[in-house]
Amino acid sequence: MAVSLENKLVVGISSRALFDLEDENQIYEEEGLEAYIDYQRAHENVVLKPGAGFSLVKALQALNSDEKRYIEIIIMSKNSADTSLRIFNSIAHYGLDIGRAALVSGSSIAPYLEAFKTDLFLSADETDVQEAIAADIAAGIICVDSKIETNIFEELDHIRIAFDGDAVIFSDESERIYQEKGLDAFEEHERKNAQNNLEQGPFAKLLKIISLIQKEFPEDKMPIRTALVTARKAPAHERVIRTLRAWDVKIDEAFFLGGVEKSEVLKAFGANIFFDDQKKHVELAAKLVPAARVPVKP
Repeated sequence: MAVSLENKLVVGISSRALFDLEDENQIYEEEGLEAYIDYQRAHENVVLKPGAGFSLVKALQALNSDEKRYIEIIIMSKNSADTSLRIFNSIAHYGLDIGRAALVSGSSIAPYLEAFKTDLFLSADETDVQEAIAADIAAGIICVDSKIETNIFEELDHIRIAFDGDAVIFSDESERIYQEKGLDAFEEHERKNAQNNLEQGPFAKLLKIISLIQKEFPEDKMPIRTALVTARKAPAHERVIRTLRAWDVKIDEAFFLGGVEKSEVLKAFGANIFFDDQKKHVELAAKLVPAARVPVKP
């Protein structure tokens, strides 16, 4: 009987997002594909260090039990099968429960995201992520420059996922007004539309899936905590709250920062990952927590 990926949170992650492959990527960019292949073959038994997405994957997999699997992690990589042995050896070394992979030898990954029922795709490759967003799949360009130390032995009591609002959970409708007409016009628009729900953004579906998983657990044993970390402030808060209420989505913590820098709040929240559409916010956040940029849908 075929295994079904329905009714699970399916996360596709590139090998470069899961492990630290920046030295190897530099070999590929500077010396070419053959040099990269030779290097990976020669180092097949050298365990890779955890990358920016490692702690998130480890924490998500802790949700699974013998009774029920909530999460499926799939390696989605432009590596070939021939160059992937080091990746699988590293997965085995860390005891990660990842057995499925799409190894496309440099081809586009986008066509396979729907085939694997992918809910979230994380990669360091901007083109792959942009194509995923175009296909209406939540995706983020993970910041691999981060030097955050990962404690691979740490047992986490919660998975903590933080989201920006506009152009991430919600559409970029209001963000465009701010960019084109300024703060006063944005606040007036939100005040007039406080009773009208915001349109869904690229991560709305993912947030709803997380909310459904949360409802499977008692409040005192909740394994996932979510946070909205937005530059909005009053009076622009009301529309956000009413929209989430209409979606029947629970956000555990919400921060309306009114332009205050997000990174320290994210550190205090203890985010395993933060999603934002603006590069400047992602780069600052990535100094303290894993972070990924959500590109605008073309």
